[in-house]
Amino acid sequence: MFRILIHWLISATAVYVTAHMLPGITIKSFGAALIVALVLGLVNALIKPVLVFFSIPLLLLTLGLFMLVINALMLQLAAVLVDSFGVQSFWWAVLGSICISVVSWLMNAVLNI
Repeated sequence: MFRILIHWLISATAVYVTAHMLPGITIKSFGAALIVALVLGLVNALIKPVLVFFSIPLLLLTLGLFMLVINALMLQLAAVLVDSFGVQSFWWAVLGSICISVVSWLMNAVLNI
């Protein structure tokens, strides 16, 4: 259970840092980042597998680069579901999803989780 909480805090921190690094992504507070991380986790667990399954031909054709589009769509869906979080456009969502992934990866590596 403790590990899940740590991953949730890392995801929330990654969302918060990304929102402050990119002008096209806005967030009101760290509390909102906690909610966004929770919603993003649920969206990624429930909706993303369905999108990946139906986009297998595109994933194969683009050698996996279509995952950037799927991740951006998941981030935009989280922005629609959480009022205090906003993403201005699809391209900001692409850049934001990359940034969130990199920040999460770095924090996981530093904390050795």
